[in-house]
Amino acid sequence: MTAGDDAPPPDMRRRGALIGLGAAALAGAGGFAFLRQSGAATVPRLGMPPLLDVRETRKIALRAQTGRTRFGAGRPSMTAGFNQSYLGPTIILPRGEVATDLRNALDEDVTVHWHGLLVPGEVDGGPHFPIAAGARRRGVLPVAQEPMTAWYHSHVHGATARHVYAGLAGIIHLVDGRDDERGLPSRYGIDDLTLILQDRRLDAEGRMVYDLTPTDILNGFHGNRIFVNGQIGATAAVPAGIVRLRILNASNARTYTLMFPDGRPLHLIATDAGYLPAPRDIRSLRIASGERAEVLVDFSDGAGGRMISGRGQIDILDFAVDPALAVRIDHLPDRIAPDLPPVGEVDGPTRRFALNTGGGAVSGGSAGHQGHQGHQGHGQALVATTGETASGSSHDLHDFAINGRVYDPARTDFDIARGTTERWVISGGAGGEHPFHVHGVHFRVTDEAGGMVRPENSGWKDTVLVAGQTEIVVRFDHPAPPDYPFMYHCHILEHEDAGMMGQFTVS
Repeated sequence: MTAGDDAPPPDMRRRGALIGLGAAALAGAGGFAFLRQSGAATVPRLGMPPLLDVRETRKIALRAQTGRTRFGAGRPSMTAGFNQSYLGPTIILPRGEVATDLRNALDEDVTVHWHGLLVPGEVDGGPHFPIAAGARRRGVLPVAQEPMTAWYHSHVHGATARHVYAGLAGIIHLVDGRDDERGLPSRYGIDDLTLILQDRRLDAEGRMVYDLTPTDILNGFHGNRIFVNGQIGATAAVPAGIVRLRILNASNARTYTLMFPDGRPLHLIATDAGYLPAPRDIRSLRIASGERAEVLVDFSDGAGGRMISGRGQIDILDFAVDPALAVRIDHLPDRIAPDLPPVGEVDGPTRRFALNTGGGAVSGGSAGHQGHQGHQGHGQALVATTGETASGSSHDLHDFAINGRVYDPARTDFDIARGTTERWVISGGAGGEHPFHVHGVHFRVTDEAGGMVRPENSGWKDTVLVAGQTEIVVRFDHPAPPDYPFMYHCHILEHEDAGMMGQFTVS
């Protein structure tokens, strides 16, 4: 049940069904344009998602729609996106109240979950916040938090994996206008690059497919091609100076370990939910599904570089220095933000969460799933999608749970008093890795498998990769009523859809 990346993506061995979003006619052209890099006409230049800067309008207008998108030289794929055929725009978001205007042009429910934003349950956009086919929903996001890189994606229970895979996701830059004071690159697409990492499975004709097998459900869906911003094999043009990379892992399941083969350091400046006090030099960055990180990379040697992932040497992205791009930042900042506050005093209970996969008990937690209840129909739908049965497998495809309980939208797992600080202990089981996400909060990681906290988890977080056992301390300051609870779940999207999720209220 790992989401690791030690081997390169597998080749496509059989042709699967195309991704479908109901029976709607698919229309629209395009995807991201492939720009040509000077002196290398055959190499596509990495493009950035289009900007949706709402600092003046204070209004986010998004339309979920279907489309057809060509990836590389392949045949067009059926896809979905926000305001375009695949993925969504980069939202530049200020602090304060921001109105949302969300439209659904699909023929099925969709939601828009604001992953990483500290907002009340009524506008969080979880499974209890569906926007029906053809419908429109308005709201207000009360944004009162420090700068960070967040993201948004559909979060319909039972369809989250399929929706995000098809393209219903985008990135958010929450800004305060002070990056010049911090000495940080901030020119969008020049020295401040947005990198949305995804692995997708392409068939022999280059079309994106989502053809679940029992193994895909058990391990999470892994692709055979790496996309960056919806592009394959692109090269990022950078100035010969300090460049900022805002990295989002929007893959369904894959965990990346990012590094440069030439050994150049990554200067970590931000985790999921905000800045670190100062850059922290690391040689590799582990980033799981749902996580974000910001790093500075020095290209002042003019040599460019190649980013890879893991011991499998998976190519992620090439960087080429473009002398036409002016250098704005030529040295690393000494300080970025104030010191992180001490971890808060725990005044609530310690809660334990065992992430159950495949019907077995999880070490350090309660017994495995004890019954399928109303989730059985979803399990049958999964089997129907694959065209296979679970017979002959040692795992029951239904048995994805937390503390032995499959997600039930009608059940509240617990209530928390607003203003309480709790310690949560999450167990992933022997050999299993699960990115664990909590809605409506930011937390601090205090222990990983009985040892030191990794640099990637040293700041504020909302998602953490659990390998063995992880402890977090979290304060609950934002309300979530019974009709709109906050979720906690595995961010391997196939596990989430199969029932590895719970919900709680804050009152």
